[in-house]
Amino acid sequence: MAMEILTKDDLNSFKNELFKELRTFLNQKNTTQKEWLRSVDVRNMLSISNGTLQTLRINGTLPFTKMGGTIFYAYEDVTKVLNQNKREANTK
Repeated sequence: MAMEILTKDDLNSFKNELFKELRTFLNQKNTTQKEWLRSVDVRNMLSISNGTLQTLRINGTLPFTKMGGTIFYAYEDVTKVLNQNKREANTK
C-alpha cells in the first residue's frame, strides 16, 4: 500500500476548493424561491405577528389557500401586497 504525504499547500488548496463549492451551493440555494409559503415563512418575511397576518387574511389584503389545517400563501401574492403598499421617500 503506497503512502501519500499531504503538505500544507495541499490542504490549503483543498480548503479553497471546498469554500468555493460551498459558496456556489449556498448562492444557488438562496436564489430558488418556494412558490408557496406557510404562515411562519410569511410572518418571518414581513416581520409581523400571527395576529397581524390573520388580520391581513380576514380583511382580504393577503390572499391565501387552506388545505386541511395548513394555510399557504403564494410568494407572488406576498410580494404584490408589499409593492402595492410601497411608499416613495420624501425628497426635498
